[in-house]
Amino acid sequence: MSGPSGTGKGTICNELLKREDIFLSVSSTTREKRKGEEEGVTYNYISSEEFTNLIENDEMLEYAVYGGNYYGTPRRTVEKMLNDGINVLLEIEVQGALKVKSKFEDANLIFVVPPSMKELKNRLIGRGRENEDQIMVRMDHAKWEMTQSGKYNYIVVNDDLERCTDEVCQIFRDKKNKSELVEKLLNEKY
Repeated sequence: MSGPSGTGKGTICNELLKREDIFLSVSSTTREKRKGEEEGVTYNYISSEEFTNLIENDEMLEYAVYGGNYYGTPRRTVEKMLNDGINVLLEIEVQGALKVKSKFEDANLIFVVPPSMKELKNRLIGRGRENEDQIMVRMDHAKWEMTQSGKYNYIVVNDDLERCTDEVCQIFRDKKNKSELVEKLLNEKY
């Protein structure tokens, strides 16, 4: 799942975890832990040296540098969950999502958009984390991210959290039902 900052991806992911049998992959980062964040829940906080070692040993499914820090998805955990038949949810930025899609062709990419750019700006202001210049940088980045949304399997509008979460849950259920049907057919005697 991807989308511009302020679209509610994290909130949707938290709602999905309550409703669906899925595993939310925790990304690793080299940035400092912020107030209220938890190790192993928000991110796995590691050193730049550890992160580059993971890259060199092909242990990162995807990674990117943002704001001078590394962010990425550890490969081992995701592959174990998938091999165990568990749906895995990644909340990642666009470039990372496209890297994942190149490695897992059957991955479903979901792009979350706001109902309007004005609403997106209001959400960013409402969070109170950034000044006006930082918000404008995020808004410009949001426009670029939205140009990439055509590469995703689904685009959902987060105009109402409940409705949007229902829509994303249905995407997971549809994929699971199709996979189970094919598995059943492949195991049938004829």
